[in-house]
Amino acid sequence: MNLNKENRKIIRGLIVFTMVVFIVGINYRTVLDLAGTIFGILFPFVLGGGIAFVLNVPMRSVERILPVKKHEKLKRPISLVLTLALVSGVLFLVGFLVIPELVRTIASVSESVPVFWENAQAEAEAFFVNYPYIVGYIEEMDVNWKQLIGEIMAFLGNGAGTVLSSTVSAAMSVINGLTTFFIGFVFAIYILLQKETLGRQVRKVLRAFLPERTGAVILEIAALTERTFSNFLTGQCLEAVILGLMFFATLTVMRYPYAVLIGVLIAFTALIPIFGAFIGCFVGAFLILMVNPMQALVFVIVFLILQQIEGNLIYPHVVGNSVGLPSIWVLAAVTIGGSVMGITGMLIFIPLCSVFYSLLRDAANARLALTGQKKEEEIQDEDTKSEEA
Repeated sequence: MNLNKENRKIIRGLIVFTMVVFIVGINYRTVLDLAGTIFGILFPFVLGGGIAFVLNVPMRSVERILPVKKHEKLKRPISLVLTLALVSGVLFLVGFLVIPELVRTIASVSESVPVFWENAQAEAEAFFVNYPYIVGYIEEMDVNWKQLIGEIMAFLGNGAGTVLSSTVSAAMSVINGLTTFFIGFVFAIYILLQKETLGRQVRKVLRAFLPERTGAVILEIAALTERTFSNFLTGQCLEAVILGLMFFATLTVMRYPYAVLIGVLIAFTALIPIFGAFIGCFVGAFLILMVNPMQALVFVIVFLILQQIEGNLIYPHVVGNSVGLPSIWVLAAVTIGGSVMGITGMLIFIPLCSVFYSLLRDAANARLALTGQKKEEEIQDEDTKSEEA
C-alpha cells in the first residue's frame, strides 16, 4: 500500500473513529446520560421548531392570499397574528362544543350504567330461563352501585394525604412544563418571523464548511422532508375534519345521542393513520350502548360504511399521493412508530419513512441507470403492457 498523504489521512481517520467507538462502548451509560442531559437542555428549542413547522403550514397559505402589497414588511407579522388567531379560535370552538357535551355525557353515563346493568341482567335471566344454575349465578352478580361509589370516594379521600404531600412536586412539574412550552412558543415565533434569514444562514454555513455537492444533497433532502411532512399534515387534518363532519351529520340525521362528541372524537382520533378512527368507533359505540344496544350495533355498521366511503373515495382525493408511500409501508411505519414513540411516532414515522423511501428509490434508479438496467417504473410499464396484450 502506498502511504501517501491521502492514505495517511484515511488511516488517521480510521484510528480516531475506532478509538471514539471503543471509548463510547466502554462508557455507554455515561454517554447516554450526557445525551439525555443535552436533549433536556435543547428540548424547548426542539419543541419550538415543531410548533413553528406546524404553524408554518397554515401561515404560508394565509400569507399567500393576504392582499398587502404597499406594506410588504407587515405581511409576515400580520400573517402570523392571523394564523395564531385562527388556530386559537379553532381550539376554543372545539373546547366550547366538546367540554359541555363531555360533562353531560359523563353525568348521563354514570346514571345509565346501573340501569344498563339491571336490564342486561334481566335479559340474561330471561334468555337462560331453562338453565337454573346459570340464572342463579347471574342473580348472584349483584353490584351495589352506591357502595361502589362510596368506596371510590373513600379511596380518593385516603389518597388525599399522598396527593397533598406531592403537591409541591406536582406544581413544580406544571411550572416546568409551562416554562418549556413558553420558551418553545417564543422560539417558534422567532423562527416564523425570520425563516428566510435562518434559511440563508444555514445555506451559508453549509457552503462554508462542506463540499458543494454535500451541501446541495443536504438541502435537497431538507426540502423533500419539509414538503412531505407539510403535505401529510395538511391532508391528514383535512381528511380528519371531513370524516368528523360526516359522522356528526349522519348521527344527527339518525337522531343518535352524543352526535357532537362522537364527531369531534372521531375527527381527532382519525389523525392517527389506519387505527385512529377505530378508537373513536369503540368509544362511540360504548357511549351509545349505555343508551340503546341496538343503536350501538347500527352505529358500528354505519361506521364501517362511512369508513369505506372515506377510505376509497375521499382519502385518495384529499391526501392522494402526497406522502408517496405504498400501503404496506404505511402499515409498517405506523406499527414501528407506535412501538417506539406511541401516538406521536404514528404521526411522525409515515412522512419520515416516505422520505427514506423516496431517497432509496432515487438512489436505486440512479444506480440502475449507471449499470444500464431498467428502472422499476419501466419494468411495471412492460408488465402492464404484457397483461393487456
